[in-house]
Amino acid sequence: MSDLACTPSPPQARPALLGWIAALATVTIWALWAVGTRHAVTHDLPPAAIGLVRFGVPALVLIPFSWRTGLFPKGLSLAKGLGLLGSGAPFFLIVAFGMQFAPAAEIGPLLPGTMPLFVALIGWLVFGERLTGMRVFGFALILTGIVCIGGYGVLFAANGAWRGHLLLLAGACLWGIYTHAYRRSGLSALQAAALIGLWSFLILLPFGLPALVQVLGKGMAGPIIVQALLQGLLSGVAGVVLYGMAIDRLGASRAAAVSPLSIVMAALLAIPVLNEIPSPAAWIGIILATSGVVLASGVLKQGGFTAAR
Repeated sequence: MSDLACTPSPPQARPALLGWIAALATVTIWALWAVGTRHAVTHDLPPAAIGLVRFGVPALVLIPFSWRTGLFPKGLSLAKGLGLLGSGAPFFLIVAFGMQFAPAAEIGPLLPGTMPLFVALIGWLVFGERLTGMRVFGFALILTGIVCIGGYGVLFAANGAWRGHLLLLAGACLWGIYTHAYRRSGLSALQAAALIGLWSFLILLPFGLPALVQVLGKGMAGPIIVQALLQGLLSGVAGVVLYGMAIDRLGASRAAAVSPLSIVMAALLAIPVLNEIPSPAAWIGIILATSGVVLASGVLKQGGFTAAR
């Protein structure tokens, strides 16, 4: 510790270090969010009510930023704006409904585990980024993990888990779009969080408010407060800001490099919190997806993504 304190870091190392710290904090929040949301939607809390709390808190906390930028920031194109807003209410509702069917251990590989895949595919198809090196093999492992979990859900799971799998993959695609839209938006992390929180709150208000009143009428104020802290402050403010910091300092692809940690953390947290023990297929999928994300991130070999010329 003393050596680290006394030896100054290279100028370029400090932003990278802050980026990795922000990314690690982000995936920890993702794991907590996955297990907490799965618990909520399977314990009589409607997704619309949870979503209203999820986005109401950041909309309130980040009012100063919304006040400065307005409902839609000047200079932000409609396409980029829609890409940002897709990670708000649409992402949350799609994923929350998917979590009603898919166990928590399968949420990790299918949601944060596939985010790097969608980031890469969008970068390749839309922005001309090339896939080289070990990353292609990494994406193949991620796909194999998805097939492993999805195939088990279709063939053996009697609870319709395959529906949750499809919804989670759709949510991962929306987050991949958000990653590229944010990187090219010119907004700060707080400005993006304020924009997403405000619009998502307005969209969910007509549906979420009646559901929230009904839940509070049943004496479930305690769970709502817990969700306000988890969904609103941690996921809605801290998670979005930290992920934005990671993208700013590491780039879109590397910001997703630590997502394997959230895969494993969510699976382990689900055992004591939800009493959900992963199936053998889920463990295989977790291992494959985790290995794939590590390779696809380019951490083990520099230069995996290069801009097409």
